Amino acid sequence: MTQNEIKVWDIFVRVFHWSLVATFTIAYLTEEELLSLHVFAGYAVAGLIALRLLWGFVGTRYARFSDFVYRPAEVKAFLKDTVQLRAKRYIGHNPAGGAMILLMLASLVLTSITGAALYGIEESAGPLAMLGQSHALPEGPMEGLHEFFANLTLLMVAIHVVGVLVESLIHHENLVKSMLTGVKSAPGDWGSSRS
Repeated sequence: MTQNEIKVWDIFVRVFHWSLVATFTIAYLTEEELLSLHVFAGYAVAGLIALRLLWGFVGTRYARFSDFVYRPAEVKAFLKDTVQLRAKRYIGHNPAGGAMILLMLASLVLTSITGAALYGIEESAGPLAMLGQSHALPEGPMEGLHEFFANLTLLMVAIHVVGVLVESLIHHENLVKSMLTGVKSAPGDWGSSRS
């Protein structure tokens, strides 16, 4: 790290991020063809999300929800500025990035819950095995919900990637590299980050 750099993303955030990319991709691509792998990857996603939610309260500065949860008006203003290519820089997550994290976490939680319920209904296995044994819920609607949330998450991932690329271009900064190294260029004319 040089004088012109600042440590932003701790090792947990970086390992979480890339592990989530890998496990969600595996879960999404395997579906019913490789059910054991799909279920394992789904449990891994759920475990990662649980850890990230905890880290959002007790983690390092830029990993905490208090650093990147903004009011809707701030998110809207940031998006407007981004479209006009004049968005401010942020050391941690910008308002749109923070909103996307919350949306993706919520969608992944719902994907995990509906996946566990579907596994319980279809296989009478997993933490919700009682659903299959009691025949309390029909399989079809639960499968539809699980697929909906998985596809919604994939759509959000695509929007997230586009946002990262746009932000990287606007500020001439390689945000993908910073999620690998944990380092960003030091503040110069950075926008207001909760300092």
